[in-house]
Formats: sequence, C-alpha cells, structure tokens
Amino acid sequence: MATPATSPSVITRRGVLAAATGTMLLSACGRGEERDGALPRPTPGHELVIGATLELSGPGAALGVTQERVLAISTEAINDKGVAVGNLRRTVRLEIMDNRSDPRLAARQATELGQRDDVHALLGGTLAETSMSVIGVAQELRLPFVSLAFGDAITVPLAQRAFIYKVTPDAGDVARQLAQLIDAEGLRRVVLLAEEGLHGNSGVRAMTGALRTAGVGLARTVRLPKAGGDVGRAAEQAVAAQADGVVVWATAPNSGAAARALRKAGHSGHLFFDPGAVAEETLESHNALAVEGAYAIHPSSLAASTVANSSATGRAYRDLVSQYIRRHGAYSGFAPYASDALLLIATAARLADSVDRGRLRAYLQNQITDGMAGMYSFTPIRHSGMERQSLGVYRVDGGAWNRLR
Repeated sequence: MATPATSPSVITRRGVLAAATGTMLLSACGRGEERDGALPRPTPGHELVIGATLELSGPGAALGVTQERVLAISTEAINDKGVAVGNLRRTVRLEIMDNRSDPRLAARQATELGQRDDVHALLGGTLAETSMSVIGVAQELRLPFVSLAFGDAITVPLAQRAFIYKVTPDAGDVARQLAQLIDAEGLRRVVLLAEEGLHGNSGVRAMTGALRTAGVGLARTVRLPKAGGDVGRAAEQAVAAQADGVVVWATAPNSGAAARALRKAGHSGHLFFDPGAVAEETLESHNALAVEGAYAIHPSSLAASTVANSSATGRAYRDLVSQYIRRHGAYSGFAPYASDALLLIATAARLADSVDRGRLRAYLQNQITDGMAGMYSFTPIRHSGMERQSLGVYRVDGGAWNRLR
C-alpha cells in the first residue's frame, strides 16, 4: 500500500518552472507589486472583459456552481490591483451566464458574448457537451475560449481548435496513472463504467490502451446512462463481470450515483475515479459509505500541502480556500480550474500588452504558468496544457480526499 508522500517529479517540475514564471504570476494576479510605496490601482474605465457560460443549474451544476464561486473570489483578488496591460492597469469584468447544462443554450450565449466588441475572451463549459457546442462559435468569431471540461476532443484536431484551450488533464495521462495504480494494488481484471458522451468516450479509449500496457485485463466496458437514466442496471452489468475492481469514468454527480448503485448491486471491491468525480457533491452524506476507500487521480491542488506554502501560488491558493470556506462552508478541494483559466487569460493580456483577441490567442499558446490546479505548459501544437506531473493519487479516508503519492 502506498504511503502519503509528495511526488518528487512534481516538486522538481514545479520548482524549475515556478522560478521562470514567478514574476508572471505575481503581475497577472496583481500581488506583490508596489510603486513608490503605494499600491498600483486599476485605470478607471479600462477593463479586461471575459464572458463565462457555466452550468449553474441542471445536471452540470455540481461542477458549475463551484466554478462560479471560485471565479468571484479570484476576480476580486485580481482587481485589488488590476492587470497591467501596456501602460494601463485594467480591471477584470466577468459576464457570467447560466447555460442550464444545455449545449444549445451555451452556443447561443457564446454567440451573444462573442458578437460584442467589448468581450475579449471566453471561459466555461464544465461539461464536455457544452464546451463542444461553444467551440464552433469561438472559432468563427476568433474568440479565445478556455474550457473547464473534461474530454480530449475539446482541443483536437488542432487545425479546427486554433482559439480553443483546456485546463483539465488529458484522459491519457489520467488513464496511465489509474492503470499503474490498479496494477500496484494487485488487481488483474477490472470493469470500466464510463458515462455516455464525449468525456466517457475519451475515458474508454484511454483506459483500454493503458490497461493493456499495464497488463491488466479489461473484463467489460459498461456505459452509464445520461442523467435520469437507469444507473442501477448499468451497475448490475458491471458487477456481473465479477472483476477485482471498477473504474468509474464520469463527472459529478454521476460519479457518486454510480458508486451508490455499484455498492447496492453487491460490489465490495476496489473503486477508482477519474478527476471528474472530485467535486463537493461526491463526498456528501448520501454518497459517504459508497465512496469511502475509493481512489482517484487528480491534480495536486486536491491536497493543499502539495502547493508550496512560500510560493505566490501557495499564498493565492490558501487565500482562495480561506475565502471559499468563509463564504460557502466546507471546501472539498475541487480543483479551481476556473481560477486558473482566469489567470491564463489575464497573463496573456499582460504579456501581449493588449486585449486584442488575436494577440490573446497568440500568448495563450506560448505560456507556462504554475496555476492553482496544477502546472500548465501550452504550445502552438498543444492546447491542453495541464502537465502530467501535476497529477497525484488520492483515496477517500474518513470522508476526505487524502493524497497517497
């Protein structure tokens, strides 16, 4: 059994890149700067306007509401001093819309925001389907869009995703760590229970290959129905395969519902989650017994101790968690992807000395940033920039996510 530890490769990667990007992070967040003993203030009347289409209601609300809360806190922190863009210091203004977890509505909202001359970039879409519906609009309007969703198809093929970026981990990186973990636990056959849709499709492709490479048998692949479907039947099919463990590849709240259904159907063995499960809802009381002892692969922000306390990122992360708890109660550690998306856009504006959409896109795709969820390294040929070294192994113990390695 693995013991709690911090991955040396993560520390090394963070240490090297943080040294190169520390000034960038401080400037973009508006922290640590002084001018003649006085704090710099935003220039009146000048803004960096970012549109956001989020799942504040509907099936995606378990993820979307948390991201809205984090955005509010992070925007206040940035606007304390503003973002230095050329010879101006701009405040960030968010235009947030509830897409109600409806891809068609998300596309209409993206169109409405993108056709406004004063909107410089777009973020959002915690569900793969809503993010995918925004992509065509963002491409047509040449509007930089940073997606918060899971699903590799969001950023590929690159020729059709020139203005599209993603802050969540790639399925292949997650699957490799899951397969290695399953092998290390001594399991020889597992079932993959993957939700319907783009995120589940990415998981099926990635896990199939990763398990084969690790020498672990895939007993069966079962698809979870969309919200409101018969989760119990899918769980029964998974349990009938009599495997050593079950990998649930789904976003909250589907992850918790699948765990409950699996336990009810008689699965008492190992349970594994992809990062989409790591939301506050998954650890709530109605899921507590079902998910206790379950494993997950997730970026390092899930364990605050892995974010260096002396770094700018560490201080910003502690401030974020403190503010979140004060305003909304317990903070489960769900990675603040929206905060990082905001940071990436603000940093691009600072580096570009401009809020021009084309220049923002150019500086997004050439950016290395140590974010709160993990390390990002975007390049012209890679728009899903979460570094694989940012991922860690976690287990639910006593109703909380605890890092193993």
